[in-house]
Amino acid sequence: MNTRLRNNVTVTGRADGPVLMLAHGFGCDQNMWRLVVPALAESYRVVLFDYVGSGRADPSSWDEQRYSSLEGYAQDVLEICEELDLRDVTFVGHSVSAMVGVLASGKAPQRISRLVMVAPSPRYIDEDGYRGGFSAEDIDELLESLESNYLGWSAAMAPVIMGNTDRPELGEELTTSFCATDPDMARVFARTTFLSDSRTDLRKVTAPTLVLECEHDVIAPREVGAYVHAVIPGSRLVTLEATGHCPQLSAPEATADAIIEFTAATR
Repeated sequence: MNTRLRNNVTVTGRADGPVLMLAHGFGCDQNMWRLVVPALAESYRVVLFDYVGSGRADPSSWDEQRYSSLEGYAQDVLEICEELDLRDVTFVGHSVSAMVGVLASGKAPQRISRLVMVAPSPRYIDEDGYRGGFSAEDIDELLESLESNYLGWSAAMAPVIMGNTDRPELGEELTTSFCATDPDMARVFARTTFLSDSRTDLRKVTAPTLVLECEHDVIAPREVGAYVHAVIPGSRLVTLEATGHCPQLSAPEATADAIIEFTAATR
């Protein structure tokens, strides 16, 4: 299977520019980046894609065993890099994709040399000395609800994840994105996401890293951003004046500006 077709890869921007690779989170697809792409495309070669099981990726490439681990998604990222012969990439990962970027960079640092983590969380479940934002019971209930009625779960949860109750169209867009995802594939990705624990992997990061957090985010609270920043040596932490878990939609200009400033400073 051609990797470009498998992952619905699209490339835009300056053909000779530094490479930015934008990776979406659970329940989303590359369309979630559309508001930041125009600003980034002025100076960068921008690579977008959909994970298998999301967006317009090839559903026949789905492999439940492969995508039951973040390693499977990281392998997709590296195969895209190999097919396009991408090197010195700044990987911009939203939500769980931030941890996918950590894994991919660790395996191929010559290809992925910088990380931008947008609303990252290495572990969603609270533990002694660590606050992820959810109890184990919270996550069990979330997954049980998702597995029993995915469309109902999507309609209820998407607006909460998005925040910005004064801008209901944002929650509606995320709901539509969630509902367009195959429920069986979404269940696997959800378990992979919400039961993951990437804290050990974070400690191995050597790439220059930007941690982008929002002022108010129910999925990745400020304590998580502070944790990620503290664990990765030399990382930068920027708190956006934004609400919700998807600043690329709710605060696209500030998100694009932070990415551009970081990449310019670390080249």
